[in-house]
Amino acid sequence: MDVDEAVDESQPPKKRRNKQRVLMLSSRGVTHRMRHFMNDLEALLPHVKKDAKLDSKNHLHLLPELADLHNCNNAIYFEARRHEDLYMWAAKTPNGPSIKMHVQNVHTMDELKMTGNCLKGSRGIVSFDSTFDTDEHWKLMKEVFTHIFSVPPEARRAKPFIDHILTFSVVDSKIWFRNFQIVEKDPSKPNGPVSTSLVEIGPRFVLTPIRIFEGAFGGATVFSNPEFVTPAAVRSAAKRVLGSKYRQRKLDTLERAERQENRKLPESELAVSKIFA
Repeated sequence: MDVDEAVDESQPPKKRRNKQRVLMLSSRGVTHRMRHFMNDLEALLPHVKKDAKLDSKNHLHLLPELADLHNCNNAIYFEARRHEDLYMWAAKTPNGPSIKMHVQNVHTMDELKMTGNCLKGSRGIVSFDSTFDTDEHWKLMKEVFTHIFSVPPEARRAKPFIDHILTFSVVDSKIWFRNFQIVEKDPSKPNGPVSTSLVEIGPRFVLTPIRIFEGAFGGATVFSNPEFVTPAAVRSAAKRVLGSKYRQRKLDTLERAERQENRKLPESELAVSKIFA
């Protein structure tokens, strides 16, 4: 054995550093609720870097370059559509994969007004439902969410405390996100024994997976959700139902007029109009 190899074996192994950094930005057209929602996520994730809004929705290939300029290896992009539809992209940059999801039931911290509270900049425990260990697409989503929502200990604004839990649960093929504070003592009994409990502090939202792409913000489709129905299709179906009601009402009016016309009796020969004609 060489001397260099002996020296290398004597040295302790290097500790693996978690260098996950996340770029967060949105498209133009986001509402004030969406902006508050993004601010809540930024407060939960100290390793997030925000950028200006992206001008066009058709230039998603620029996002990996923006992430590289900000020295980020993850990206979250919120795409606003008409009628306040919000879509969320979660991607590993620069080579992917990326997940496109529909965001629903968003409740910000200001709207919930929960009693709990946690330290800003603290690290959180990321917890996943057992469903994430079943199919391959759930395992891939779990890996991407772990890289994005797991705050590294060497983050620039991270505090050396762990006082909340970020939970991802799968219900009805949708991902439910909740944030809970870890309370070690009962507030009503400050001098009592330690009793750990969880108090929800928000924000909360629901994600519906749409597609998983091989690359970052594009590429071949790895997974497609066959149960997803776009909000535009839902609104179109609702309009068709209203239109069918209107058409049925007009048909009923025409049928009523036709029945009234058929019920008219022929004019009698002794009618006044014929006698005094």
